[in-house]
Amino acid sequence: MNNFSDLSLSTALQTNLARNGFVHPTPVQAKAIPQQLAGHDLVITAQTGTGKTLAFVLPLLEKLTAQGNVPGVSALILTPTRELAIQISEAFALLAAGTGIRSAVVVGGLNEQTQLNAIRRGAQVVIATPGRLNDFLERNLVKLGSAHTLVFDEADRMLDMGFLPTIKRILALLPVARQTVFCSATIESSVAPLIKSYLKNPVRIEVGSTTKPAAEIDLHVYEVEQDRKLGLLEKMLQDETGSFLVFARTKHGADRLAKKLARTGSKAAAIHGDRTQSQRNMALRGFQEGSYRVLVATDVAARGVHVEGIAHVVNYDLPQVPEDFIHRVGRTGRAGLKGTASTFSTRSERGEIRKIEQLLQLQLTRRPVPAGLEQEVRGAVHGTPPPFREREPRAHGVRSFAPKPKFSRRKRG
Repeated sequence: MNNFSDLSLSTALQTNLARNGFVHPTPVQAKAIPQQLAGHDLVITAQTGTGKTLAFVLPLLEKLTAQGNVPGVSALILTPTRELAIQISEAFALLAAGTGIRSAVVVGGLNEQTQLNAIRRGAQVVIATPGRLNDFLERNLVKLGSAHTLVFDEADRMLDMGFLPTIKRILALLPVARQTVFCSATIESSVAPLIKSYLKNPVRIEVGSTTKPAAEIDLHVYEVEQDRKLGLLEKMLQDETGSFLVFARTKHGADRLAKKLARTGSKAAAIHGDRTQSQRNMALRGFQEGSYRVLVATDVAARGVHVEGIAHVVNYDLPQVPEDFIHRVGRTGRAGLKGTASTFSTRSERGEIRKIEQLLQLQLTRRPVPAGLEQEVRGAVHGTPPPFREREPRAHGVRSFAPKPKFSRRKRG
């Protein structure tokens, strides 16, 4: 398949593809779409940014168009994060325009009644995170007995987040006779039992190396002291152009870094699991539209941030597991564009860098740390005086802040 026009699709889908500029399929789309249209179960792995979403959405829409107006939920798409569910829904809406096929997003952090109303109005496709969907199922608010298609998107991430028991409860309520599509940037050993148990003779589609970032990404590492990381990031922001996606290890660290950058003049926002959905949407939308140049994120957002044209990814903190490195740096260098990924590492983290290099089967370029970086005062907001320190006692009757010695009373005898 060289062009989407080579496919036997409905007129509405062909029109929507052309209207949105989809002419030539990516390699994963060219291999996966005909197999899904033929009804096979699929296991799809390809590097981040290669077009996996369209690879499963397009054939699903063709199947739903052909079946006509059938009541009930016909397809379920499971994703690990709210952001990913919302972005799949947006891609779905672009391709479904004029077909009469509707989707409902079922995720935590959004208005429950709005989601239920979308299902009750006849959504044929539910795009959900496991936790909120399981809650609806337990309360008998949604039925999946008529679903003939199941898509796992980023299933390995769902297992990493501890959703396996919830996923099994959901799968038990789906028809056994169904088509199952399993998509991910990586297939790890933890997901092999899931594939074996729930897919029937799946066709394996693998495009490129799933353990290496795209060749278009410039990968390098700086060995830098912890208290000079902020100075290094600020220098990059001064010297380079384009948007920056910066990964912190903790929620508190992401908030703290975004605030420090904002106080030094960089337009920055943070996104992580403790933010409300409206806050996360606002940060992501502002980053997409250019209102924020820097988005500071934790790994929970690593696979939910699909923004085209991110110039630079910075691993401000190393990921908890080496595999997350691939998903982080895959946010840049998408769709054949050039990208840069910088990693900040302390001397004590050399072993973790070696593990990442072993996973990638390549060596990260070592770059020298620029001289004269400002040293961050721990606990102080950048640009404010350092915290008060107690002075040593001084002579000539100057008051000391040192604690006074305690004296005990003797009993008079």
